[in-house]
Amino acid sequence: MHRLQTWWVILRIALEERLVYRGDFALGTLMRFLPIVTQIFLWSAIFSSIGSAGDGDAELSESGASVGGFRFPDMVAYYLMTMIARAFSSMPGLASGIALQIRDGEIKRYLVQPVDLTGFLLLQRIAHKLAYYTVAILPFALVFFLCRGYFVDGWPSATVILAFVASLVMGFLIGFFLEAAIGMIGFWFLEVSSLLFIYMLFSFFLSGHMFPLTLLPDDIEWFVQCLPFKYLAYFPAAVFLGKIPEDELAGEMALEAGWMVFFIILCRWMYARGVRRYSGFGG
Repeated sequence: MHRLQTWWVILRIALEERLVYRGDFALGTLMRFLPIVTQIFLWSAIFSSIGSAGDGDAELSESGASVGGFRFPDMVAYYLMTMIARAFSSMPGLASGIALQIRDGEIKRYLVQPVDLTGFLLLQRIAHKLAYYTVAILPFALVFFLCRGYFVDGWPSATVILAFVASLVMGFLIGFFLEAAIGMIGFWFLEVSSLLFIYMLFSFFLSGHMFPLTLLPDDIEWFVQCLPFKYLAYFPAAVFLGKIPEDELAGEMALEAGWMVFFIILCRWMYARGVRRYSGFGG
């Protein structure tokens, strides 16, 4: 009971911190919607060219050109759904912040106080997401209302919606513990910025944030589909849009849960091992 009260206090304070500069937070949130306009014009030009050419990798049907199983409305809807997925799974500054605290010695406070580092940071991220969606709920609603015509297949079934919500929650946990594990490398290396840059580069391409993974060549797609990155953006969007067959959905959700457990265990193991060799230099 005492621990639950401690967690609630940490969550409440973290939420209050996020809402101190509400204007700046709201402006930063609104700016995240601008890239979708660019994506609409870009893919409109691409599909117009495909429709004019009528050859290559595109498949023409009564509903128009299709690339990687995505028509133009599907592609716009996909980017809208990846915005939601990335809002859950992205953890800006988490890994670099952990590594900096280790290097500067600030991590000592978690060793002498009854507060767990990963639990504290997890509550901070939950507070950040709550604040973000509190501010972004109206812009999200407006954008989806204006773009409702791109969701041509209608509203998914209750089973698919539940799977979509579960994939978002697990994507959040995978993103958090994956980046936290990268930050824990700071126990062994003085600087992790280069490693973090490599991770962000691969994550941007392999998560499906830039384009659907089904657009990749078959020789590469099967390998990328085996990696955990797809659960950060591609998978939740594909679930909502019905791109994952329902007979395969349970297996894919089980794999996502497996990756989530793996990164939780990896992060906790790295923290326990890192603390043993921590020397406590710095402020």
